[in-house]
Amino acid sequence: MERCDCIEPLWPTDELLIKYQYISDFFIALAYFSIPLELIYFVKKSSFFPYRWVLIQFGAFIVLCGATHLINLWTFTTHTKTVAMVMTVAKVSTAVVSCATALMLVHIIPDLLSVKTRELFLKNKAEELDWEMGLIRTQEETGRHVRMLTHEIRSTLDRHTILKTTIVELGRTLGLEECALWMPSRSGSSLQLSHTLRHQITVGSSIPINLPVINQVFSSNRAIIIPHTCPLARIRPLAGRYVPPEVAAVRVPLLNLSNFQINDWPELSAKSYAIMVLMLPSDSARKWHVHELELIEVVADQVAVALSHAAILEESMRARDLLMEQNVALDLARREAEMAIRARNDFLAVMNHEMRTPMNAIIALSSLLLETELTPEQRLMVETVLKSSNLLATLINDVLDLSKLEDGSLELEIRAFNLHAVFKEVMSFIRPIAAIKSLSMSVMLAPDLPLCAIGDEKRLMQTILNISGNAVKFTKEGHITLVASVLKPDSLREFRTSDFHPAASDGHFYLKVQLKDTGCGISPQDLPHVFTKFAQTQPGGNRGYSGSGLGLAICRRFVTLMGGHIWLESEGAGRGCTATFIIRLGISDNTNAYQQQLIPQVWPGSGDADSAGPEALREERRPSSLKPRYQRSV
Repeated sequence: MERCDCIEPLWPTDELLIKYQYISDFFIALAYFSIPLELIYFVKKSSFFPYRWVLIQFGAFIVLCGATHLINLWTFTTHTKTVAMVMTVAKVSTAVVSCATALMLVHIIPDLLSVKTRELFLKNKAEELDWEMGLIRTQEETGRHVRMLTHEIRSTLDRHTILKTTIVELGRTLGLEECALWMPSRSGSSLQLSHTLRHQITVGSSIPINLPVINQVFSSNRAIIIPHTCPLARIRPLAGRYVPPEVAAVRVPLLNLSNFQINDWPELSAKSYAIMVLMLPSDSARKWHVHELELIEVVADQVAVALSHAAILEESMRARDLLMEQNVALDLARREAEMAIRARNDFLAVMNHEMRTPMNAIIALSSLLLETELTPEQRLMVETVLKSSNLLATLINDVLDLSKLEDGSLELEIRAFNLHAVFKEVMSFIRPIAAIKSLSMSVMLAPDLPLCAIGDEKRLMQTILNISGNAVKFTKEGHITLVASVLKPDSLREFRTSDFHPAASDGHFYLKVQLKDTGCGISPQDLPHVFTKFAQTQPGGNRGYSGSGLGLAICRRFVTLMGGHIWLESEGAGRGCTATFIIRLGISDNTNAYQQQLIPQVWPGSGDADSAGPEALREERRPSSLKPRYQRSV
């Protein structure tokens, strides 16, 4: 068989090449054996490494590779079969371990990549945290400046000082070239320059308030950048060529307080704004930062609050001054009132002694004079004197009672009394006068009306005599009926008013006294004024009656003191009148002492003097000075 020429002929062994291979295999084996030692050291020191078994497998692969190269040193010369077998086993083991390692790396490479991704994520988070920390430091610095500015602003409550301090501190903190405040004018149609930092522009210049840039500032609650050429930014003279500076503006709420003008700050009712303009230096490329604009916004709010506090302080000081003036006026009025009270008391003392004493003497002497023999003309004159004296005595007593009621010195005399006897005595006073006018009188007492009661007998009788006397006085013909009854607890609600709230109790009852007459009546327009003191109403339009206008006013005071209510009803002129009052009386168990004084529950009466009864006739013939004081109210 012929040899093929394409096969390379055998090359004889070159000892130099073999020597180089031998040395290379030795160093490769040495390197392979050193790498596992380093991996073992790494695994030992890195106890948290999650892929230990992978490193052990990789170390075995490297060891086997090193063993293969080491065994290969004995194959460069003639060697035994054992060496060939060992070499084969080493290579097979190396192949198996290398394949297993390759397959394992396919599974762990994605995990390693995810670890790298998490590392990038953590790196980004760290950068974000660094940025946030820088922002926090910036905010802390801004907060420090705000606290410092707030302290300076709040150190005074003078509004001009607050505004001046704000401008100076902002200029020092932010390194401003100029800072100014534009305040609304009195009319609200323009803004006036009120405060500046460098005083380069005359204070008092004004601009219209309806400019677009002003509306833009007013409509935003944030600090905004405005053009340096707008009218708001013209707060420094234009001198030379310079780099245009950045200008910021922010509104300052005036919180419904004041229209802060330069010399006059009147109060405003509508909400208004001032504008703060801040200009950076023109010879630098400096720009406004976000934290600086935020600082300006916070300072503007603090200025608004400080101005409101200052206005409140000024208002409180004005209120204090006004209060002091009012206190002085009240003290003067109190002294004058005390003087008037002393003068009134002196007058009442004089009236009580110096006037009533001689008046009683005149009445007594006139009554005695009537018992003597007089000519008709003399008797007429003496009767006129007696009548006038009685009227004057009644007026004096009414004025005394009214004055005691008004100053609160009148006290009720609460004691047990015979309630039926009160009505009997009233009838004995009224019937003679009614008989003279041919008026019929009747008294009706309810069956359940107690014989005895606890209260002020004197004031009750005086009240009944007053309204009975008015009924006789204003009735020309007809009859007069007096009805006394006890209000049932269920009917108390019907008589409640805004100032009268009757309530049932075990130890008290409510007495209702109603007196009807057929007199001239009262017109509807006069009814609200009948209880007004010194009010001269004309019943039924009749002008023939006179009086002091105190009787019903005193009755109302007495009834109120006795826990009751009084009112008048009339359907109009010529239709009569009904006077009703309700008082609160105590229930008395001491009835034995009054059993002998029982009287009929109904007393009819006629218009002539003969039917008035002997008691009434004797009362009529009694001298007027010797009659009880209650006659003055008839």
